[in-house]
Amino acid sequence: MIAEMTGKTLQKKMFFRFFTRLAAMILLVCLEVTVSGAITLSNREVEALKKIGSVLGKTDWNFSVDPCSGEKGFDNSVSCDCSFANNTLCHVIGIALKGQNLSGSLPPELIRLPYLQELDLSRNYLNGSIPPEWGSTKLKLISLLGNRISGPIPIELGNITTLTNLTLSSNLLEGTLPPELGNLLHIEKLDFASNNLTGVLPSTLANLTKLKDFRVGDNQFSGSIPNFIQKWTHLEKLFIQGSGLDGPIPSAIASLTELTDLRISDVKGNFSSFPPLSSAKNMNTLILRSCNIDGPFPLYLGLMKNLEVLDLSFNSISGPVPSSFVASPDIHFIYLTSNFLTGAVPHWMVDSKANIDLSYNDFTPGSSKASTLQKPNLNMFNSEGNQMSTHSCSQNSRRPQYWYSLHINCGGKEHEVGGKHFENDTEVGGSANFFQSSTNWAVSSTGHFLDDTRTDSYTVTNSSRISGNSPELYMNARLSPLSLTYYGFCLLNGNYTVNLHFAEIMFTEDRTYSSLGRRIFDIYIQGKLMLEEFNIEDEAGGVNKPIIKRFPVKVIDNTLNIRFYWAGKGTMDMPVRGVYGPLISAISVDPDFTPPEHRDALSAGAKIGIVIAVLLIVCFLRVILRLICSLCDTLGRAFWALQLLWIRIIIQKTSFKLVDSRIFNVQTFSFTLEQIKAATNNFDVANKIGEGGFGCVYKGNLLNGQKVAVKQLSSQSEQGSREFVAEIGIISGLQHPNLVKLYGCCIEANQLILVYEYMENNSLAHALFGPEEHQLKLDWPARYNICVGTARALAFLHEESILKIVHRDIKSTNVLLDKNLEPKISDFGLAKLYEEVNAHTRTRIVGTL
Repeated sequence: MIAEMTGKTLQKKMFFRFFTRLAAMILLVCLEVTVSGAITLSNREVEALKKIGSVLGKTDWNFSVDPCSGEKGFDNSVSCDCSFANNTLCHVIGIALKGQNLSGSLPPELIRLPYLQELDLSRNYLNGSIPPEWGSTKLKLISLLGNRISGPIPIELGNITTLTNLTLSSNLLEGTLPPELGNLLHIEKLDFASNNLTGVLPSTLANLTKLKDFRVGDNQFSGSIPNFIQKWTHLEKLFIQGSGLDGPIPSAIASLTELTDLRISDVKGNFSSFPPLSSAKNMNTLILRSCNIDGPFPLYLGLMKNLEVLDLSFNSISGPVPSSFVASPDIHFIYLTSNFLTGAVPHWMVDSKANIDLSYNDFTPGSSKASTLQKPNLNMFNSEGNQMSTHSCSQNSRRPQYWYSLHINCGGKEHEVGGKHFENDTEVGGSANFFQSSTNWAVSSTGHFLDDTRTDSYTVTNSSRISGNSPELYMNARLSPLSLTYYGFCLLNGNYTVNLHFAEIMFTEDRTYSSLGRRIFDIYIQGKLMLEEFNIEDEAGGVNKPIIKRFPVKVIDNTLNIRFYWAGKGTMDMPVRGVYGPLISAISVDPDFTPPEHRDALSAGAKIGIVIAVLLIVCFLRVILRLICSLCDTLGRAFWALQLLWIRIIIQKTSFKLVDSRIFNVQTFSFTLEQIKAATNNFDVANKIGEGGFGCVYKGNLLNGQKVAVKQLSSQSEQGSREFVAEIGIISGLQHPNLVKLYGCCIEANQLILVYEYMENNSLAHALFGPEEHQLKLDWPARYNICVGTARALAFLHEESILKIVHRDIKSTNVLLDKNLEPKISDFGLAKLYEEVNAHTRTRIVGTL
């Protein structure tokens, strides 16, 4: 009995102790979580936050207040759920530290926050690798966009089965994608863009059937775009720009009926037809750029009524744009640049308010009014034939003019730098824009900045100081989100040096996320890839540092093409969205040859010596060839053909200086037949002002407005060939006010042409005996002046010039009158050198009627 009572007493004591301890524990918990009656965070998680902040470099968290209280000190960077323990206990469920330039590393201590669901550390300066310890968390969102995270993606991330969003873009991650990522069965967004990832996309990714957003652009992946993407039937966004993956785009993409944003660009591989996307009726942005697509333009694109952006540029799409294709009225941008589209340009495109780029196609010339329009939102350059060949080379297409240099301050005002004038390039630009300067260059811009958080801008101004020489060239730059092409036209053919001036002025040099952007683009000159994946900052050794890239270039068709192209490489969102693509500060193009007006002219004595040598050689050859050709008339005709060829070779190689047709002086120079035809309107009969025994004379206009007289001699005539040689040999070396000036000659395409100064009042014969309406009333002083002027010219020829010359054909038709009725002797075709030592009487009659 006593033992039974003792047992009951012991049992009561044990129960009492148990409840006493339980009450104590509850009291301790209450004391731990209650401060003045407020809901609070457990000390364990507070200590974890302190450690996490220390590792991240977050030094301004104020732990004198509760992290979950919402009081000043945490700025909403920590979010809590305080519904635990009957609304008396809080747990950290989110940490958001975006754009704070934290310079620490990623904390493994996240595992000490067991309720953490979201971690957003976007746009900081964090380094190190992703801790494998994170694999034991229950995170739903991880965003590390825009940091310096390196190393491989840990396979342990595949254990976070709760994960719905994994954003690791714009970092330095390397290695392959771990197959374990296929275990993320609840994942909706995977963003690996702008890293250094390699290898193929693991086939286990086919398991991610809830995926809505997949981005792998700007990496070094290998293999083809996988067929297993057909399993992602809920996919809405697919970005594969500059990823390294090969084409073709698999036909399995037809299964992705929920797509709203498809961006695939710069894939290699064989050509393929347009991918089947007719079921994606909710498409908003469709970019299939440089994807080796050929074949016709698909009709079903007109059924995408939500389409706002269509970019099919740099493919091989051929045939006409179907007349039944009319884009959505809400469409803002259409890029069909550089395809093989033919037929007529649809009228709705010409009238549309959308930005449309149709440059570099083969539309039927004049098939629409598009070619006559100058619309800032419609780029038709080289879309209806080779527009470069129709550039007028001057203010008047009949007066061709050529340059031998090019200097542009891209995006900035004009400047004088190093004795060179850099022209301004301050046009606003646009997404489908073509601008032609008043001189010899033009610029074409294609593309708009995708997802840009700023207003689209195609020029940028630097707010920092530029080191080095000529800083004024680097204070502004021209931008392009896709393709930027500068054209130099009407350049003299020859070898040039192209200098491209760069400075990265949109990133900073401090240790912040604003310094982490990577601008990468390709450079083409004359259609040839000169630099691939060019990075201004890397090449220059930092930001705000100028660098000049020099390239030797040969111009063979009077045109120069310099193109900067974004191939999907580099970051697109650092420091903010829309900072990517080509950037150029200035362009200078200089000749490797001596410019025409800088060449040293031959001295008068040298010219006379060359002319005499040419005459002697020609005369000697004529004597020899006459003896041979006397055998038959056929050989006689061959004699004149050989003589003409010899004349061309001698004169082209030794006689005269070739100068830029913009520079006019008294020295004889060579014209091209194209220039002569342009000056005379192709020897228009309306410009004919005279006709002699050996050729016709036409009025012409040179590029600088100078009027000339063009004599077209017969190359088949012995007398015509003789007159051509005599005129050049005699009159080119003589200068006298009463001798007509010879400006130049042309030996091309079986033509012998002489170019003289233009005499407004024709000849004396025309003034005295011509049609009555053209006869001049010459008073006695005028007639006296004509006689004296003619006599002075003859006296100069006979006695005063270095060469003593007898004209042998003085008559009223060979005395020309300028606008002041000053006489000038012309036509030296029959003139002879007067050799005083061997002078003797000649009895042969010469002259013309």
